[in-house]
Amino acid sequence: MNGLKHLIQCHCMLPQYRNRKIPVFHKFVVFSIVDNEDNVVPKLVDCNNCGAIHKIVELGKSEIAVGREDIKSAMSIEDIEFSLPENVVRILKSYDVFLPTWEETLFAFDNNLWGKDIVLTREEISGVTQGKVLRLLGPPNLVKIESFSRDEFLS
Repeated sequence: MNGLKHLIQCHCMLPQYRNRKIPVFHKFVVFSIVDNEDNVVPKLVDCNNCGAIHKIVELGKSEIAVGREDIKSAMSIEDIEFSLPENVVRILKSYDVFLPTWEETLFAFDNNLWGKDIVLTREEISGVTQGKVLRLLGPPNLVKIESFSRDEFLS
């Protein structure tokens, strides 16, 4: 099994794009688990803009669950907090990360993915991406925050 963050598209638009001739639909990041046969494990997620319920069917693809406006089965940050070490919860909260990062972190702990880097911040300045990662060093809760810098120019 593998876990990946990917974008899905909703039918809604952010306010700044409403008056465009060609519609720009809202896209948002989700975390999905991919099984050993490269199939996405289906799950329900809320659009972070309009709240529409999406069923993730494959990487980059979802179906809107028509007639559903609220679901109790979708994971929340509060659900995940109870399954992670306290120091990791404090770090994720202090960086105010979104739900997919919480899900990615839980997946890494559940699957003993020691050495994995979880991106906490990322920003691009003059073609250089800089940020911080949470590096999972080992059980039960040994972690480290590290800075990274990566040149994004293609030659």
